Amino acid sequence: MKHADILIIDAWVLTMDAQRREFNPGYLAINGSQITAAGPMAEATAWTAAQTLDAKGGIVLPGLINTHTHAAMTCFRGMADDLPLMDWLQDHIFPAEARLDHDQVKTGTLLACAEMILSGTTCFCDMYLFEDAVAEAAHQAGMRAVVGEVLYDFPSPNYGPIEAGFAYTEQMVAKWRDDPLITIAVEPHSPYLCAPDLLRRAGEMARRHDMPLVIHLAETRSEVETIQERYGVTPVGHLANLDLLYPGLLACHGVMLTDDDMDLLQSHDVKIAHNAESNMKLASGIAPVPQLLARGICVSLGTDGCASNNNLDLMSEMDTVAKLHKVNTLDPTVLDAETVLGMATIEGARALGLADRIGSLEPGKDADVILIDTRQPHLTPLYHPASHLVYAARGGDVSTSIINGQIVMENRELRTLDRERVMEDVHRLARAICAELPDAVGR
Repeated sequence: MKHADILIIDAWVLTMDAQRREFNPGYLAINGSQITAAGPMAEATAWTAAQTLDAKGGIVLPGLINTHTHAAMTCFRGMADDLPLMDWLQDHIFPAEARLDHDQVKTGTLLACAEMILSGTTCFCDMYLFEDAVAEAAHQAGMRAVVGEVLYDFPSPNYGPIEAGFAYTEQMVAKWRDDPLITIAVEPHSPYLCAPDLLRRAGEMARRHDMPLVIHLAETRSEVETIQERYGVTPVGHLANLDLLYPGLLACHGVMLTDDDMDLLQSHDVKIAHNAESNMKLASGIAPVPQLLARGICVSLGTDGCASNNNLDLMSEMDTVAKLHKVNTLDPTVLDAETVLGMATIEGARALGLADRIGSLEPGKDADVILIDTRQPHLTPLYHPASHLVYAARGGDVSTSIINGQIVMENRELRTLDRERVMEDVHRLARAICAELPDAVGR
């Protein structure tokens, strides 16, 4: 007999591997932090297990991967809705962020981790202030995270001048180097808030440490106009001139892209984080995702932060992404369910440089796995699991989440976080924000 630490049985297993193999009914075996086997249910009789999880015919798939968010912005959820991007940033978000500290960012991130785990996300990529606090929160929650301190030209509420920002990033690299869940990235905010020398230095650091380079890029028409006025090229062309287009670059948003821009992204194997709901809410536009995919460009999914979405539910994001591009192109065949599900799993892993570790259910990969309880009226009957996940499932249908072989939620109960305490801590923080910044909180 073979032995597993965790054996998942009676499941519709979606591996999301290169062949998109499915096993129905199927099983999944986990030993330590890794997946040991996946296959048809008939083979499960060869296994014993320390713990057996009966999926009861539900769907088992890789954990969802949120490739762009600002986790601690849960504490600003709903604070300044229905405003243009630059008004939202300059008049509301930046003043509130100027008063944040390490502990407050950790508080907001713990809430984000709870929300993401409960809705099926097992890995997220974060750009924010006090990112060491984000790493600490993710580590406490048992979540996988790619984190990077936001770098920009003006002084940061965290590190002050930019020189200290690069030193802070180096310190994070040293602190988290051997952690199995935390990956450090270099994250300049955007071409419009970062001088060319800052961007070049960020790229050099990312390449030197073999870390992801993450940046907001071509998010709005005003950004494109600003960069064209300053440098005579589009934001993508600007990064090309700085030799910053390469496979390790994750460009977040990519809404305002020309054909030449997309050709540049393709030729340099740049990855994209698509944030449909945030782009819709801020009226930034619709990213040309079908054209990007037609060029073979890796497109993943992000929620952006809770102040511009206003949730971290990738199940909701998948549904929006699929339908948005259908109605935008007047073509119901665009972005089918299987493609969108891939964007939330294996393509997300590719975007973060983690496809050798996560994103699919294959022996030898880290065990980031979620179980969907399909015994629900809105999930009955079940013909095509990918269609159900994209068009019918909700974050609340995730029953169990496993990250790196650890069960972090079982039967909707968080194991690593005290949900009530985390929410109360953020309520307390929100009351303080209202008292200190009534003008920023109001409209």
